[in-house]
Amino acid sequence: MKLRLPVRLYISHAIVVLLGALATFFTVRLLAPRLFDAQMTMMGSGTGNGMMGGFGANAQSVRGAFISSINAALLAGIGVALAVAGIAAYVVTARVLRPIDGMRHVTRRIADGDYAARVPLPPEPEMAALAQDVNTLAQSLAATEERRTRLLGDVAHEMRTPLTVLDGYVEGVIDGVFQADTATLDALSLELRRLHRLADDLSTLSRVQEGRLAPSFASCDLTQLVRAAVERLRPQFDDAGVRLEATTPGTVAVEVDADRITQVLTNLLGNALVATPAGGRVTVTVTDDGAQTTVDVADSGVGLQSEDLTRIFERFYRAPNSIRRSQGSGIGLTIAREIARVHSGKLTATSDGPGRGATFTLTLPRQHR
Repeated sequence: MKLRLPVRLYISHAIVVLLGALATFFTVRLLAPRLFDAQMTMMGSGTGNGMMGGFGANAQSVRGAFISSINAALLAGIGVALAVAGIAAYVVTARVLRPIDGMRHVTRRIADGDYAARVPLPPEPEMAALAQDVNTLAQSLAATEERRTRLLGDVAHEMRTPLTVLDGYVEGVIDGVFQADTATLDALSLELRRLHRLADDLSTLSRVQEGRLAPSFASCDLTQLVRAAVERLRPQFDDAGVRLEATTPGTVAVEVDADRITQVLTNLLGNALVATPAGGRVTVTVTDDGAQTTVDVADSGVGLQSEDLTRIFERFYRAPNSIRRSQGSGIGLTIAREIARVHSGKLTATSDGPGRGATFTLTLPRQHR
């Protein structure tokens, strides 16, 4: 059976006091008679008598009485020390357990969902550090819960539009307002694909943020990945009247998951197309300094305000004044940034302001760390 902390503290104090008392007892018990004999010898030598001569026949009885007194005093001291140790153990235990009991109370409140609960910081540095850790945990859980709640609201908002369109078309077909022809079915298919894309993106984001993405790292040519992404999307840029250019050096060998990096590049190009008007330009530039590589996707589009730069990677955040309506789920940049982090890289955005375009920079190490 495990003993409670107050009992263990009392026992620890008692053991320390008992060991100290025993050490004192045996030390005094061994040294006191010898010191007494030596002192008596010196006194006897000073009077011209032999050892303990000054006491004569009473010397042995004096010695015995002295030793008995020493023993009784030591035993009494041990008793007093144990009593004092008990009182000290009680006081110290109460002082130690008070903040611990407070932390237990707060942690139970946090477990019940009260993330605003906080532990008062006790004066002891060690306890204060532990209390601060509990408060930090509560703050993290509160932030996580806030993000979860906001995510649910954002998902509901994103699903509402395609579901409303689907419901309208279906009711229209039932009421005879629409014909179940190819155009109607194409419109229904478009909204269904949008829902499917949203579900896929949410699943990908969840796996990335939970560390379950499990990328397959392999050596590949980054310039080849960039050129392939550019050529695949070039028809969309041509249809929108936006010029797409790519500036790439020779072979740039990197250790990445080619499919995931292609996903990032496709997302960056798609966002640049949405933000750039007809007649504008999007430029993709690959640079390499030996230790790391960067891919800059710069557009001449609507640009970003300073507050947009800090929020552009948030889930479901769409920068205002886009030239075209995005067909994405609204979490593509969030996924792209998380994929960059999985590759020990980063994804950043810069802009000189509204109407002056924006640049998204993907930075990757040459070797995966």
